[in-house]
Amino acid sequence: MGERLMRGLLLALALVAGMAQAQVQVRDDRGRAVTLPRPPQRIVSLLPSLTETVCALDACGRLVGVDDFSNWPATVLALPHVGGVDDARIEGIVALRPDLVLLSSSARALPRLEALGVPVLGLDLKTLGDAERVLRTVGHAIGVDAAPQWRRIQSGIAAAAAGVPTSARGMRVYVEVGGGYAASASSHVGELLARLGAANVVPGELGTVPRLNPEFVVRADPQLLVVPASAMAEVRQRPGWSRIAALREGRVCVLDPQEGDVVMRPGPRLADAAGVLARCLGAPRTGRLP
Repeated sequence: MGERLMRGLLLALALVAGMAQAQVQVRDDRGRAVTLPRPPQRIVSLLPSLTETVCALDACGRLVGVDDFSNWPATVLALPHVGGVDDARIEGIVALRPDLVLLSSSARALPRLEALGVPVLGLDLKTLGDAERVLRTVGHAIGVDAAPQWRRIQSGIAAAAAGVPTSARGMRVYVEVGGGYAASASSHVGELLARLGAANVVPGELGTVPRLNPEFVVRADPQLLVVPASAMAEVRQRPGWSRIAALREGRVCVLDPQEGDVVMRPGPRLADAAGVLARCLGAPRTGRLP
């Protein structure tokens, strides 16, 4: 009887130890410690960069829902789309029975999901440092080593930098996000430009993505404009921008929608973003004023 009791006790201890080992403890960008009973298998992502991060860690198959703007890789297009940062459809998310929701720490949905008992990680993505930290945080949460992926990203950025012509070093660049918002020197785009040897004309002190007075850019007189194709028509009509030599002379790199997504999203495609920007520095496609 004593031997059977001892075996039962040892089995119970082993089960408890196994459960403790399966638990995942992770701290999000709010400084909040989140304990998951096991690596999540039903993930909802509410930010394109976070969706891409999960997939870059070979866990695309664990996604059960994404935000309305997630479109890469192509497999996520078939998933339920449940809104965006400011208009997430809470009922739709809960119906997917997620064991983890990844979203911006400032998203309106975050406190509502927490109140419903849904595990969430609030994450911030604005800089290269943020991208590395979030990659490692998500990797830890889902039980995947993110270090090899980050090394590949760094290697890709370095390769892009090596391909920038010497004549483009120090080039003053303005990067339009859209609607008069620009990527500053403190954004991931600005940091990539610095790695490529270029200079962002929008100082980081203004914030990562500030909205600028059109005259600011005229005075800054960038040597190259990087503009999403969707913003070109509006850019041409801005007051005073006809005085910008780069626009008059066609030193404009116009990003198609796919390139725009790659460049503007601070996620695992940073090496691709560096490649796009390097090509812009070497051979901008014309957006010349008529």
